[in-house]
Amino acid sequence: MSAQSNMESIARLVPVGSRVLDLGCGDGALLAHLQATRGCTGYGVEIDDAKLLKCVQRGVNVVQLNLDEGLALFEDASFDVVLQIDTLQHLRNAEVMLRETARVGRMGVLAFPNFAHWPNRLSILRGRMPVTKRLPYQWYDTPNIRVGTFKDFEVLAGKNDLHILDAFGLQEGREVRFLPNAMAGTAVFKFQRG
Repeated sequence: MSAQSNMESIARLVPVGSRVLDLGCGDGALLAHLQATRGCTGYGVEIDDAKLLKCVQRGVNVVQLNLDEGLALFEDASFDVVLQIDTLQHLRNAEVMLRETARVGRMGVLAFPNFAHWPNRLSILRGRMPVTKRLPYQWYDTPNIRVGTFKDFEVLAGKNDLHILDAFGLQEGREVRFLPNAMAGTAVFKFQRG
């Protein structure tokens, strides 16, 4: 997520001074923001060489790692917060990575495109896969290997004994707390082990 207001909404979920692990950190913008505004420390995890370089240029500590191979590199509860912002939908085994997030961090913050957002539903009713700002790819060239909804994650969290501490949607830079499954393009969850 690059929109400043979305970044700030997610950053507010991270306690001041936290030790953070940002999975799929991209160019390191969120972790750099957390360091500058919330006094956080930590590491990003990224696989893309160009994005790794951008992290280093921002002064973000980063580890090159393929998340589909797990987080064996990290001890249990070694971070206060583990972030998965726009990462889960790209992973082959999302449930395993969700459990790993809960193992490595005392708390997790996750965001992903909400497939149940009303424009997506309307597109499906018209017989077409959605193409939106949040899901900007055609069905045949998308980097997302799965889609999910706000409600789907609530079920997955329950199945994995995760307690949701906060949940809301993000749409056009604003938080959506009323009917987020239908009214928001992004689902956001803060959780911990139950």
